[in-house]
Amino acid sequence: MSQLLEICYQDEYLIAINKPAGWLVHRSWLDRHETVFVMQTLRDQIGQHVFPVHRLDRPTSGVLLMALSSDVARLLSQQLERHEMQKTYHAIVRGWIEETATLDYALTEELDKIADKFGTEKPAQPAVTHYRPLERIECPVAVGRYPTSRYTLMELKPETGRKHQLRRHMTHLRHPIIGDSAHGDLRQNRGFTEHFGSRRLMLHASELSLMHPVTGVPLVFRAPFDEQWQQVAAQFGWTLP
Repeated sequence: MSQLLEICYQDEYLIAINKPAGWLVHRSWLDRHETVFVMQTLRDQIGQHVFPVHRLDRPTSGVLLMALSSDVARLLSQQLERHEMQKTYHAIVRGWIEETATLDYALTEELDKIADKFGTEKPAQPAVTHYRPLERIECPVAVGRYPTSRYTLMELKPETGRKHQLRRHMTHLRHPIIGDSAHGDLRQNRGFTEHFGSRRLMLHASELSLMHPVTGVPLVFRAPFDEQWQQVAAQFGWTLP
C-alpha cells in the first residue's frame, strides 16, 4: 500500500495536504518513470477526484491546496491570480542574513529544455519576496574555502508566484537555499549532506492563508516540518516556527 498523505484540512469543497519532499504533484511525460503522484494518491485515499489549484516544486514540501470540484478550483485560481492568498515558506540558506527586507527583482521565465524547446523567451516578469532571518549558526565545518560554515533559517513570503522564485531570489542574494541542485551551490549541498545528514531541498511551504471561496470564512492551513527538517534543527539548536 502506498504512503498515506497527511491531510491538514478538508471540507466538502477543498482539501489541503502536507506534500512530502520528492513527490510530483501530477503525472507528467517528462517524468514518465515516476510511479507516485500526489493527485492520484490523494484521489485513491479520499475516494474522489481532486483538482489542482497551485503547484509546489517536486523537492519542496508543505501546504498544497486542491479543490474537490472544477467550480471551486476556478474560484481558488482566481484568488491566486489576484494575490489574495498569503504563502509563508521556511528555508535554510548558506551564509548569514542579518536584516529583514524585501527583494524586488524581476525574473525571466525558465524554459524547460525539453517541454519548452520551441518556446520563445519572454520579457522578465515582476517578482517580489519578503524575507526575514529567524536563526543563525556558524559550524566548525569546512565546506568551501573557509574553516567554518554559516547557515540562516529564513522566513520567506512571496508576493508573486514565478517559477522557482524563492530559489532564484535567494541565489540572487548569494544565499542559495541548501539542497537546491538547480540554482544552488553543489559543493555546499554535498557538504551539508555529509555533515548534517539532510538530502533534501531545505524549502518548506509552512503556511497558506485565504478566504474560503464558498463560505467567505478566513482559513489558515499549516504543514508540520518533516523528520529531516527536525533533525537539522535539533543539531543546530534551532526552534522551528
